[in-house]
Order: sequence, then structure tokens, then C-alpha cells
Amino acid sequence: MRETAALREWYDVHARAMPWRVPPGEARAPDAYAVWLSEVMLQQTTVAAVRDYHAKFLALWPDVHALAEAEDGAVMAAWAGLGYYARARNLLTCARTVSREMGGRFPDTEAGLRVLPGIGAYTAAAIASIAFGRRAVVVDGNVERVVARLRAIETPLPAARPAIREAADALTPAERPGDHAQAMMDLGATVCTPRAPSCLLCPVAAWCEGRERGIAAALPRKAPKRERPTRRGFAYAARSGAEWLLERRPERGLLGGTLAFPVSDWSEAPDPAPPFAADWRAAGTVRHGFTHFHLELDVMVTECRGNPDRGAWAPLDPAALPTLFAKVHAAASDRLSPPGGVEAEPAAGLSSAATRSRP
Repeated sequence: MRETAALREWYDVHARAMPWRVPPGEARAPDAYAVWLSEVMLQQTTVAAVRDYHAKFLALWPDVHALAEAEDGAVMAAWAGLGYYARARNLLTCARTVSREMGGRFPDTEAGLRVLPGIGAYTAAAIASIAFGRRAVVVDGNVERVVARLRAIETPLPAARPAIREAADALTPAERPGDHAQAMMDLGATVCTPRAPSCLLCPVAAWCEGRERGIAAALPRKAPKRERPTRRGFAYAARSGAEWLLERRPERGLLGGTLAFPVSDWSEAPDPAPPFAADWRAAGTVRHGFTHFHLELDVMVTECRGNPDRGAWAPLDPAALPTLFAKVHAAASDRLSPPGGVEAEPAAGLSSAATRSRP
């Protein structure tokens, strides 16, 4: 197709520099480990947010064997702040599978990649195409937008996805499929943007049916979102000198496997659930958005070193906390007195002796 050729020519000049990419025109093969790591991190996350995390992981664990031997707590701590923590657990499981059962070599086909933990249809297609040069139909949010506009697909998402995929398939070439996939992503990220697309700069504007009909900026259409409910709960931040009461959340469920402060249940009318009897004082409310609900946590603090029924006392590196509990830490720190000038050493992570939290 002419639009496919025009897009490839544009990409050869305007490709974004990514640490996990091989620039167009270079002969070296992509690093499948780096590509896989980037694609897992990029699920539901922006390129800007992923760059530093990707570099940090490669510095700590430069290949799949090194990651496979990493401690769970260390990986969860390095992932803190990136969100969607099931990805980090699947990342470890996948690394161990590839390292121990496949000799450290990732499968080079979509079908082979799909059997690995944490690799769904999109991720398998992206890795097969970008890392191994397989023709695969790669459709992320940017590609959805480009194709919906290019072919003027007005059916609202998610019902439009089969038609978008069919159109994307027709556009995907057998030659340089990885560059094509990345070109489509780059076009959506830099030119065919969600608001105010730069049609005058677009290499495929001449074939864009949405532009011709004057509806490009309104595509893809989306079905109305359901209003997310609000849940509430209590978070308990207890500090004694340089140590805090911390725990690992259950492996399954929201923020699974992450370092956390003890919390109550999360519901419309939560019951208080302090980890031990103490003079707990209110330190404000933190708010956080999850995919399906909003959360408001009333932060309770104490400087009493009690005997908790869950968790363990340990030094804390706030950078090891997921965003929700970093907010709790900030609220608690504002309310508590200075810790006597004692600087906490970063925590390497709690052992399995720490009891599990409730929700």
C-alpha cells in the first residue's frame, strides 16, 4: 500500500530514539530481553515514565538469567511507582521460565510467546515483530487511533476493535514489520495525537479518510465511561525511631506483593483495623485512583512501638513504596515529629515472616 510505504519513509527520518530500539538502517539485531522488558513496562504506562525504569532494570539485571535469579522483594521495590503490580510478578515468573526452561532464549513467534506468563496477544505480537522481524498485527492505543482515523471507523470503542484490527492487518507489510509497528506507534504519539492532530505533518494524510471527511479529531469514538465508585479505608503508619511497621501485601490482588503500611478493608463503610492498640492520631486523607474505583484512605499515625498482629518493624526507603503508600508515608511524615536525626537505611524488603494485609 502507498500509505504503508510513505509511513516507512517517514519513520526512517523521524523515528524516536528509544533505549530498547534498533534505529532504522542499523544492521544489528534487537535485544529480545530489552524489547520484552520494555513491552511489559509499557502496558498501560507512558514511554516517558518507562525510560528510567527500563534503564534501572537493565543496570540491576542486564539479562534474563540475572532477572530470573533476583529476589522478589528487590524486583517489587525496583518496580515501585510504575503501577499495575501484577506485571512485575508476571515479569519474574516469565524470566524464570525463559531462563530455566528455555535456556535464556525467548520464543521467536507469537504462538510461542503467548504461552509465557504475562504475555498477551498485543505483547506477543509486538515482541515477535520488533525483536524477531515476524509479520504480526501490532495494535496499541496509538495504532487504534491512527487506523480509526485513516479508515474513518466511526464505531465506538471497544466495539470497533475487530474492524480496526482488520484494517491494521491490511496495512502491515511482510518487509520490516517491526519498523512498521514502531512507525505506527510513533505516528500516533507525535503527529496523530489524541487532541489537535498535526495533519499537515502527517505522512499518510493524503490517504486519511477521517481527514477528508473532517472527523479525524473526533476519532476513535468511545462509548461513555461508567462512573467509578468510591471506596474508603484506613491506613496505619506507625514509626519507632528509624523503623516503620511494614508488610508485604498478598501476591494476588491489588498492589500484590508490594511493600505497604497496614490497612483496613476498602469498602463504602470500612471498619477500623489497627495492627495494635495505641494512641492513633488522624493525619489526613489520601486519595488514589484505580482502574475500577476511587480510593480514599484516612491515615492514622502513632509513634508507639507496639506488638503488631501483622507486619514487621523495619527501616524504610520511601522509593520502594507504590504510589498509594508513598502518599500515606508523606501524610504521616507531615504529622509525626522528626525522627531524632536518625536516617533510615533503605530496606531490602521484608521477609516472608511479615504477615499479610487484609484487602
